[in-house]
Amino acid sequence: MAYRSSGAGYADVAAHYRRLIADGKLEPGDTLPSVDDIRQQFDVSAKTVSRALKVLKEEGLAASRGGLGTVVTERPRIAPASGAARVDRVRRGGPNYAPGETSTGHTAMLRSCADPVIARRLDVEPHDEIVIRRRVFRQDGIPKVIGIEFIHPRVLAVVSDLLKQGPRGPVHWHLEYERATGKKIHGSPELRAGRHATRGELGLLEIELPDADVAVPVLVTHVVYHDEDGPVEVMEDVYRPGLWHEASA
Repeated sequence: MAYRSSGAGYADVAAHYRRLIADGKLEPGDTLPSVDDIRQQFDVSAKTVSRALKVLKEEGLAASRGGLGTVVTERPRIAPASGAARVDRVRRGGPNYAPGETSTGHTAMLRSCADPVIARRLDVEPHDEIVIRRRVFRQDGIPKVIGIEFIHPRVLAVVSDLLKQGPRGPVHWHLEYERATGKKIHGSPELRAGRHATRGELGLLEIELPDADVAVPVLVTHVVYHDEDGPVEVMEDVYRPGLWHEASA
């Protein structure tokens, strides 16, 4: 990917490779360009490149590997990208899935909205019917995140296959909606909270517990998406215990 700017600093260089790693264009084990190649690409000094690579190493994104140079690292305790980060990645032309990532348990339903928080954020009355889509994201086969979309029913008039069971395809429904309506969808800042997992969530994450009640804390994130007419979706991610979560960019 070409990128030249005589005004680039070390943070710009680091951000460029951080984004390539997040988008899966640089995978674990891939070698980054040499210091000289990066220096020429960005028209910066070798010191600037070295400082950028140091940042990537401190973030755990890259490591020195002797004669190989600097390579992208494996990060098994980092959660897969959040739903919001995934939407952003697809908008940038990146893939739906990161390297080693898959999803299972795709379900779609039209259900009463029993959660007052979701109802308020979607601007519907409690127990109004909404579209709910759910899937489990796996990294190298291990369930890491439960992704749930609570979608305003008015979206069904535009994207009619939201209730389709299984994967919908490579194009996110946000993009289909925007093309059909001409209305841009914008996301709120990501909200985070901790709570105890339900038995159902632990089952989806394949975490076995003894018969006695055991409280298992999980991280939950919410992003609310709006168009000019109001909220269209609340996106929720429930993270497997023990994972670090990276905030969406």
